[in-house]
Amino acid sequence: MQPQDAKDARKVMVQSEPPPGLHMQVDPAHAAAPSQGVKVSARDVNVFYGDKQALFDVGLDVADRSVTALIGPSGCGKSTFLRCINRMNDTIQGARVTGRIEIDGEDVNDQGLDPVVLRARVGMVFQKPNPFPKTIFENVAYGPRIHGLASSKAELEAIVEKSLKRASLWNEVADRLHQPGMGLSGGQQQRLVIARAIAVEPEVILMDEPCSALDPIATARIEELIDELRQEFCIVIVTHSMAQAARVSQTTAFFHLGKLVEVGPTADMFTNPKDQRTLDYITGRFG
Repeated sequence: MQPQDAKDARKVMVQSEPPPGLHMQVDPAHAAAPSQGVKVSARDVNVFYGDKQALFDVGLDVADRSVTALIGPSGCGKSTFLRCINRMNDTIQGARVTGRIEIDGEDVNDQGLDPVVLRARVGMVFQKPNPFPKTIFENVAYGPRIHGLASSKAELEAIVEKSLKRASLWNEVADRLHQPGMGLSGGQQQRLVIARAIAVEPEVILMDEPCSALDPIATARIEELIDELRQEFCIVIVTHSMAQAARVSQTTAFFHLGKLVEVGPTADMFTNPKDQRTLDYITGRFG
């Protein structure tokens, strides 16, 4: 199969979500178990929103330079866990997190760690594209500028160009960098947001259902981009689409009712799950 044929086949895959079941297509080129070391380590993580407990004793290791997909029914704790990694739960009144989450052995909840610095190390891409109401250039330049990553205009321009190229967007916007980012299509806006996130050279990229608001073709572009970015970054993605998890991830973790039920290589999770609840979910018995 030629490269272009492979891309076309990938687009066909994303346009028709296969029925739930154990015959989920897992791309062996993408779903091999990661051989990299652990980047993010969570132990006994509990999250409370006021009196309501949302996560219960979650323990999970996330490999570097790979994609880990978090799947499970709505309200099961996937996004709550994701927000623990960069302390976004700190912004929610009444939220309380216990347990320990480390990035390269450093506790993200250490009182001496500035959350702003942490969020530069841990980029985040949300469900709905959210570019700033600024130009395409300023969207990408914002992070490097406030974190002092460029010492000159030329250096800043180089960072912007590099980031847009890594996000597979440069060829589409190179001649209109000073036009509003909000004027791009939905898929382009999401790639702009990804360029904005990687411009500060994060170590981890969190993605919370990044394709749910996009059409099938834009979704395929984002999935291709995720596969490229995993060569450089640790990526954790929350997705409601099991087919997407099968396509892009090397490791899959299944959450249910605030608990981490099972985690393992993606191919194993979709063909031979160990827990009955995982089997019931991926075969559509509940969701």
